[in-house]
Amino acid sequence: MGLLAPADAAFDPFDSYPATRLPRVHVQRLMQHFLSTIAFQYYPLDLNMESNPFVVAWWPLALADPALFHVSIQTASLDEELRARRGFPISELLMADSVSLVRRKIADSLLAVQDETMNAVVTLAAIEHGKGNFEASRMHIDGVKRMVDVRGGISQVKRTSPLTARMVPWVSLLVTGTPQFTVQDDDGFGDGLSPIPQWRLAPSTTELDTGPFSGADIDHDVANILSRLLYIFEPLEQPRLTNADLHDLTCFAVHKLLLLPETPSGGGAGESSRPAVSECLRYAMVLYMLVLHGTTYYSHVHLVMAVVQQLQKQIEALAESLHLHGPLGIWAVSVGMAAAADMDDACAWFVEQGRFLARELDLATWDDVLMQLQSVLWSEGNEPLFRRQWIRLFDTIP
Repeated sequence: MGLLAPADAAFDPFDSYPATRLPRVHVQRLMQHFLSTIAFQYYPLDLNMESNPFVVAWWPLALADPALFHVSIQTASLDEELRARRGFPISELLMADSVSLVRRKIADSLLAVQDETMNAVVTLAAIEHGKGNFEASRMHIDGVKRMVDVRGGISQVKRTSPLTARMVPWVSLLVTGTPQFTVQDDDGFGDGLSPIPQWRLAPSTTELDTGPFSGADIDHDVANILSRLLYIFEPLEQPRLTNADLHDLTCFAVHKLLLLPETPSGGGAGESSRPAVSECLRYAMVLYMLVLHGTTYYSHVHLVMAVVQQLQKQIEALAESLHLHGPLGIWAVSVGMAAAADMDDACAWFVEQGRFLARELDLATWDDVLMQLQSVLWSEGNEPLFRRQWIRLFDTIP
């Protein structure tokens, strides 16, 4: 495969890239594979060679930084060797050299907190997690968290490298299954992940008691997040989100939802724990945003599996609730079906729930379902997958 024309400029005729223990031809092939394939696997939100951040921002840093360069071509080597199914000799060699080079940088207090160093370490965490080395992956995440702390927080990192500030918390969440960084408040104050401007502009509502939410006893924390997402996804209110906006919104909202305390702040009629309806909406919103966002930087399958299990528990807890037998139930089950589309057992469970609700609510077509979904929370970007899942479901009903 030849390089696409816009990437040709990334290759210097004098081969000015960091030295490795691999033959020049092999290195150049891995460089080509990174720029033509890996960059877009990592960041499918931008398929333009002239603007994809891994091509225009990451790669120039890698060409000048031996540690990041080794980590980068290691991702390309892993991809090649996974496809070939003949072991990982080159990747293991590059891993050993990558770790050695990263350790040298960490030994220098200035180099240790560079964007390049954080990029390299968080990528090593993803690589180790993908190989099943969870302890090593966690060690790298702990290391990059310390680097962020030294830099003054993730909001400070974002000032010099938006790509690093996006990748570090997102990959950290995906490989650990829990948020590793805090979030700013709804007005953008604090050192954590920042809300997008549309979130800050959204009306602050801590009570939802109309339409499908009437009498649902949704606590203030969940109602606030849901109301802001409703505002952002209202097509008459907001212009279409950019790819960067969508990622930042997803990262912020998912972190905020997963960081909610066990005891709600002022909602739920004095409940000491979050009401089941709120918990159902909470986990369904996490999955909804992950489905809308898609895979970026690293597979989110492990996180999705964990949240799917939580959503199933909440749906079971609401089995006798009137709220499950209406738009909220249809929406939560639809989100589950979409999120678990590649998980046979979990998807079958949600399909069975959907089949029951379809009969009970006399839903016979996708348009019937769509009306229910639009009354809760909806973005057109999710329609193809949701529609496909429901059409398959209807095909199983006699």
